[in-house]
Parts: sequence; structure tokens; C-alpha cells
Amino acid sequence: MTDCASFTPLTHEGVLAVRGADAKKFLQGQVTCNLAYVSDERSSLGARCTPKGRMLSSFRVLLENDGYLLAMDHEILAAQLEEMQKYAIFSKSKLSDDSALWARFGLYQGDAALSALGIDLPSEINSTVHHNQMIAVRVSAELTELWVHADEGPCTRKRLLNLLPEAPLNAWLLGEIRSGIGHVTPANREQFIPQMLNLPALDAVSFKKGCYTGQEIVARMQYLGKLKRHMYRFQLTSTEVPAIGTPLMSPVHSSAVGEVVSAARSDYGVELLATALDDAVSDGRIYLESDEKTLLEQLELPYSLDTQREILR
Repeated sequence: MTDCASFTPLTHEGVLAVRGADAKKFLQGQVTCNLAYVSDERSSLGARCTPKGRMLSSFRVLLENDGYLLAMDHEILAAQLEEMQKYAIFSKSKLSDDSALWARFGLYQGDAALSALGIDLPSEINSTVHHNQMIAVRVSAELTELWVHADEGPCTRKRLLNLLPEAPLNAWLLGEIRSGIGHVTPANREQFIPQMLNLPALDAVSFKKGCYTGQEIVARMQYLGKLKRHMYRFQLTSTEVPAIGTPLMSPVHSSAVGEVVSAARSDYGVELLATALDDAVSDGRIYLESDEKTLLEQLELPYSLDTQREILR
């Protein structure tokens, strides 16, 4: 990614809608984040887990009219919809795949473009603004999302093209990597508990709201456990982008010490997020299983990994 403002159509994700009188109550018992803090002015990252605390999906959730919209990897959306519907039948909630109803764009350094569209988005991460049938979300210091109704998608894209160059999906993924945001995909579904993807540091886990599926395991790890694996950011001089799930190796251990969560090309080579054992990261000799001659260089994340941190919400 060059240091140039751009936009990218976010076609790799779908939108799951949860609507109805019990939508909030239903979701509170399903996901890690606290829906009490999701409003017209604020969105949230979150996850849905198995009873054993393993992540089935990760998403961004925002409020829209009489319900909530969850943006997640489109390849896992159908499975999440089917699983959640089994529980929704006991509440006044309706779930649907609303992917075809929305066009979503990811903007890099796009505040000037948003202003040209009449949107003044606060700088606070997760801030949300609804304006003229558009929804803007602050993802990180340099990333924002723009949601519009599908029939306005082509027109919005033309308006954005007059303001910004269009960039490939790789540019958006690189921005998310630099923001320290990893995702659940079919390749890593049920592999991680939320802390392994640093979700507490992203305000995506509530330890105060009460019960949700997997809550006991997630809370026990926070208060009683000693998590030895977290998500880190790395780079390497390579032209080949490693696949999600590619194992990480280290002489500290005889078996894999982690795996790639996401990766994208950069001006340097490749940047990636990967879960890894903390002691292997401290040792500093981590490499991809497919290339033991090239060590990964650790890069900073935009947040701290404080294992004692407690989200007071």
C-alpha cells in the first residue's frame, strides 16, 4: 500500500441481519461484544463462539433501524445464519442474509472524500454516522467503511471515483493488518478463542455483560488462565502471499508455534497477522513452514497486549 488515499469495494464480506423486538436480547446471548454500547453513533467488532469458547465467526456489528447488521466473511455467513436460526425461533427475532441489499466500500485516508459526501465522521475508533441513507464507520485511524443501499452502489462508486482512486482488495486487507484486525474465515473457524486474536484489545469482548455462548471459557481464560498464544504482526521479504492457516515454525518448539491469520502484499514484500506462542515470538526466530530460510520480522501493533486488561463494559 502506497501512502495514497483510496477506496476498495468490500465484496469479500456479506451482511447478516438480525431484526425484531428481541433482536438485542437475542444477540446479547450469542456474541462476545456488548450490544448496549452499539448505537447510531457507535459500532463494534465482535465474535460468536462455540460453547467451548472457539470462534465461529468474527464481525462488525452496527445498528440499523429495527435491528442489527453484522458484516462477516461471506463464506461463513450461511453457516452462521443456519446455526443462529436454531436459537432465534425461541425469540421475536428474524435473521436474514442481507448481503444483496448493501454495497460496502473501504476507504483508506478517506475523510476528505467522506466530507465531500456530507459526512463528518468523528476520529474515535468505532464511531458511526448515518447520513442520507449512507452509514460511515471509523475502523481505525486511517480506515473507514461506507455502507449504502445496493441500488445506490453504482452511483456511490462513481462519486468515489471522482474523489479517490480505486484500489484492489489487497490494499484494504493490508490496512486491516496494520490496524491489528484479524478475521475468522473457513480456514481457521473454531481454531481460536477471542483472546488469541486480541479481541479484548479491540473492545470486542465484554466481561461485564453476562452470559453468552462460550462466555464461561472466555472469562475463565481472562481471569484464571495463562494464555500463551496471541496474534502478532510480521513482515517478510517475499513476493508470495502465504495462505491463511500456513503454519509458523520456530526452533523453540518441535511443532508449529502458530499460523497465518491474514496476509497481504506491501511495498516491502508481505505483511501478515499470525497467532504465535509468546515464547517463540520472544525468541525471534519464527519462519513460515514453507520457507525456513526467511525469518519473520516482528512489527508493532497499534494497541498493547495487556493480558490483565479488563473491558469495563
